[in-house]
Amino acid sequence: MVEKCLCEAGEVLIFPCSGGSNCGQIANQAAVQLTEEGVGTIYCLAGIGAHDSVMVETTKAAKRVVTIDGCSTACAKRTLEHAGVMVTDYLDVTEEGIEKSHDFKLSPQDISSIAARVKERLCPGDNSRIKDSVKV
Repeated sequence: MVEKCLCEAGEVLIFPCSGGSNCGQIANQAAVQLTEEGVGTIYCLAGIGAHDSVMVETTKAAKRVVTIDGCSTACAKRTLEHAGVMVTDYLDVTEEGIEKSHDFKLSPQDISSIAARVKERLCPGDNSRIKDSVKV
């Protein structure tokens, strides 16, 4: 039996790294793409880092907290954990085979690949129906 995604986009918050490397920017652009596709909603990592109480509580109430880090330093994940937020779904761009550099001419294929990997983690085996099963 194929598992369906049952979360609404507002219940899936996406926190990307936006670091000073190609991988941080790929993470950010993948989060933008996922938001535009209705898979989830990009949310403010800086607000979490500032311990804004409304943002932290909103995040804690989400069904899924997706974190896309650019590299193994895991700044986005660690920021959320420091604020007491549990990360439910995690991806490190460099672990997906993209080499970290300071070349900011981002590959659209790399961005789409990372977005696809996040979708796979949200709905294993059901990547083709993610958008259909998420209410936008």
